Amino acid sequence: MKLAELSRISTVRVLPIYGILFVLWSVLLVSWVQYDTKRYLSGVVDEILRQRMHYLNHIDRERLPDAMAQTVALDLQGVMLYGLFDQQGRKTIGNIERMPEGVSLDGVVHFLPGGVRQEGTGRPIRARGLATRLGTGEVLILARATSVVDEVNAIIYRSLLWGLSLTIIPGLIGGLWLARGPLRRIRALETAAQPIMRGDLHQRLPVSGRRDELDMLAGIVNSMLEEIERLMSEVKGVCDSIAHDLRTPLTRLRTQLHRMHREAPSDSAHRPVMEQAILDVDSLLDRFRALLRISELEDMHRRAGFTDVNLVKTIDHVREIYTPLAEDKHIAFSFEVAHDIPSVRGDPHLLLEAVSNIVDNAIKFTPSGGSIRLRLLQDAAEGVRIDVIDSGPGIRTAERDAVLQRFYRGTCTSKDVSGSGLGLSIVAAIVKLHGFKLQIVDNPAGGAWFSLSCGPTAAQTPST
Repeated sequence: MKLAELSRISTVRVLPIYGILFVLWSVLLVSWVQYDTKRYLSGVVDEILRQRMHYLNHIDRERLPDAMAQTVALDLQGVMLYGLFDQQGRKTIGNIERMPEGVSLDGVVHFLPGGVRQEGTGRPIRARGLATRLGTGEVLILARATSVVDEVNAIIYRSLLWGLSLTIIPGLIGGLWLARGPLRRIRALETAAQPIMRGDLHQRLPVSGRRDELDMLAGIVNSMLEEIERLMSEVKGVCDSIAHDLRTPLTRLRTQLHRMHREAPSDSAHRPVMEQAILDVDSLLDRFRALLRISELEDMHRRAGFTDVNLVKTIDHVREIYTPLAEDKHIAFSFEVAHDIPSVRGDPHLLLEAVSNIVDNAIKFTPSGGSIRLRLLQDAAEGVRIDVIDSGPGIRTAERDAVLQRFYRGTCTSKDVSGSGLGLSIVAAIVKLHGFKLQIVDNPAGGAWFSLSCGPTAAQTPST
């Protein structure tokens, strides 16, 4: 499963947003817990310091050293710091090495930013403390290390990191795992939609029993396909009925015109009119036959008769049929067939008709003295490819899609060239039936260049 495909799943795309919001909320929550815990523990420390300062500040000076010594002896954790300094700042009693910098003699507990140096240690200790001046002029300092508060903060931060890692990582893994199911269903929908895109409106999208949003979407699309199929069937039925119903009276009309033309005297002035009427009726019959042919090709059930087609033989048939026509018009008709062309899956008669129509179209619009090249080769990207390149007027870029539609004739088409505008429509219907690709590409030398790509080869045995 490709990472690029997973990144397009909504579940995976929502995961980072959820993760960011979860991290922000967790950080805010833990920060508040840390702040409140630190405030509470600092309040407890401050109260202990104030009580002890009150006690030491109200005993006799002679008893102060013994009281401080007893207090130090009771401090089993070694977090209490005491110091009595004379008026010159020299220590007289206590375990504080020297007076902390910036200490305030206001009797209020403060955090000591410079820390407190304890005797026997080489680095300052983070502490909260208060100082007051005794009646003798000496300075009494009490401090308590904040190691307990710091350790609680460290525990909270570690818990946050572990909580985030144990939540986000499994969440990401679980999200990627959950995204595999929708991605598989999307691939199944894509596979089922391929025949529909090729024109087989009988197909439907698969619906599971979960009744989730994908099933709702598939149900909506299936209902839409049913309505489209019904409307298309009605339109197709009307067109086919019109073509069938009109063919009979037109055939009867042509028969009567032919009989009148045959029985009319050779010098009759009505013979040319009847000849032109017969040609017009033949043109109408050809158009109705072409419309019915396109309708037949658009029925995808014809694929059931597909077999392996030898395109080399198809090209040989086209050469036999159209070489005399090209010679009569003084057009150079050249052929190029590559070696080891594999077979393709399709209907041999329809593929012959498609190539024949393209070549017939090229001969029709290529002027006398021009050239037509018919090539059969194998392209590394598109498989077997058939190219028909002529030196005619060409097809404008803006008209390349339109010329494949029914009854459309290009603006570069000469009025002297007969046609109904249905030949290339038949080619397009055959190509669509086979799932191939027809392109009209730029011809550097001028003229039209039709490229019929037959896609991946169906058989592994080369044609001979």
